[in-house]
Amino acid sequence: MLNPSYGERWNRTVIDDNMLAMFDASETKDPHQDTLDDRIAFLDVVRASSIGPEYGKPPTSKIFGAVFHMLRTGNSLEIIVRSYKLLVDLDKHFPRVYLSQSSSNSPSKLVVAKEAWSPFINCLDNGTAEAGDKESSGPLDPSSFQLLIEDVAEIISGTKLQAANVEPLRKMLLFQYLVIVFEDDFLPRNASTTWNMQRESLLSLLLGSRKINYKSLMKDCLAIICQLSQLLHGEFSNHLELQQSTQSKLSRNCHAALSLSLFGVLKDTCVSIEKLLVMIMNLDMARKKADMEGHTTRADSPRTPLMEIILDELAYNKDSVPLFFKTFSEPKLKLEIVVQYLGKYITKPSVRTRKTNDYIEYETFGGALKCFSNKTGIKSLMKKIGVDVIQFLLAHGFQAQLSILSNGNADANISGDKEGGVGALVDLCHAFISAFNNFINTDAHMEILSIGKEALFTAATIIAAKS
Repeated sequence: MLNPSYGERWNRTVIDDNMLAMFDASETKDPHQDTLDDRIAFLDVVRASSIGPEYGKPPTSKIFGAVFHMLRTGNSLEIIVRSYKLLVDLDKHFPRVYLSQSSSNSPSKLVVAKEAWSPFINCLDNGTAEAGDKESSGPLDPSSFQLLIEDVAEIISGTKLQAANVEPLRKMLLFQYLVIVFEDDFLPRNASTTWNMQRESLLSLLLGSRKINYKSLMKDCLAIICQLSQLLHGEFSNHLELQQSTQSKLSRNCHAALSLSLFGVLKDTCVSIEKLLVMIMNLDMARKKADMEGHTTRADSPRTPLMEIILDELAYNKDSVPLFFKTFSEPKLKLEIVVQYLGKYITKPSVRTRKTNDYIEYETFGGALKCFSNKTGIKSLMKKIGVDVIQFLLAHGFQAQLSILSNGNADANISGDKEGGVGALVDLCHAFISAFNNFINTDAHMEILSIGKEALFTAATIIAAKS
């Protein structure tokens, strides 16, 4: 009689061998044969044998690699979506990194499954995996990820997106999956607040790799989020080239399905790019904290914080300000960007002392609002960054601060005094209305943008409700 554990391993090996045989058969078939059905059957068997109640065992690295290969090379919308969903579900069921707690009173312990399959090569600066990567059959290296970002930026920045072409969908879903991998790896490490764990995250290793141009990568990410903002908040149909088919109704229906899928994938890609930016900024803050505490070493090579790159890009291209803030929604980081952007251009007194009565704390949103009590300062700000940009910054800063205070985050008070509560909300609204009124009174012909009107209405409504 077979040992149960041996029999289980043998049974699993047979199942994996059979699944790989199915995959190999679909690869060698003529494209005009039943390749699509074979691949769908392969994905269904992998799902049933891994996530199904009967087995519940993670697939081997070869099986993972085969599914990943389908995502990277699929020419069918169904195959691309199915392989993407399967990879996401497998990662949920079999996490590579997670926090484990033996009891309610014990501290959480970071668990890393070092032998688990990863879509990235083990050593992100290892050049030996390039050959397999170029064939789309192996894990990615950093340069391949940068090429993917460049491809996504090029696809989105194009004047037209072809609904009949599955390549944009494939590349964007691949990007979304990789962001999920980054997130599942980074969030538990970041929660541990231990720099040794944070710097070993896939994201940290990627950004520190010599195979990428870090600043170029970040600028491409910003271009993607701004282009997506313009695309999704504008007329999507004007940017989408639907190839009208004269052959059959079925073909026209396929194009319509592809166009709807493309719109949904664009929205999800926008969410993913924001998640990536947020993770990078959180990693930057973790590194800064570790540096102040003396935990960094020479191996932690310095790089320009992403927030500085964002501020420089928004200052260089002011047309991107409304696009970026319309899409970027994380309130704390959004508020920090607004405050730092305004702080770059607000005229500060040449000498400040502790005894100065009109000292203003510029590092908070409340401090920035107080600067709008000075008419000369307002006019100087208008000349430097423009009327519309100021309105966008004030409105989005107000929205972000309101979101933080509404969630009970008293530490992020507008004046930094930690009073919080209803009083802080009302103070914020009064300060915002006062600053905005002082701003618009400097120019009688100024047009108030819709976002400014909405913010003023919200502030007035909160004051009336809390009075």
